[in-house]
Amino acid sequence: MLDTTAISGFFRGDEQILSHVEAADELYVSPVAIGELLAGFMRGSREKQNRQLLESFLVESRAAVLTIDEETSERYARIFIHLRSSGTPVPTNDIWIAASAMQHGTSILTTDRHYLRIPQVITEWVDS
Repeated sequence: MLDTTAISGFFRGDEQILSHVEAADELYVSPVAIGELLAGFMRGSREKQNRQLLESFLVESRAAVLTIDEETSERYARIFIHLRSSGTPVPTNDIWIAASAMQHGTSILTTDRHYLRIPQVITEWVDS
């Protein structure tokens, strides 16, 4: 699963991200990451171009957008409670992304170190 930073890195042509994406048999994206990207696009001056880039990526890269359902919500709650009880803050949207990865048994490709604090998921952290 690509988090928001991994998709952004892919768009920028980050060599490490590109290498991971090319090697993957399957790619998954959370609707939460798409929402974060769209919010960024709307704040920028290239919204139309960035939306086209995202649409092309989702179609051409064999990426599947996962759904958020009750099971995802249950996993979100478990991760949230674990992090809270251990005093480990992680942004809410990233907990949702981690919950989806946990639910679907995927690892998370990211440049955000805080995913490493979530023991319920496998994180492929890239230092970019």
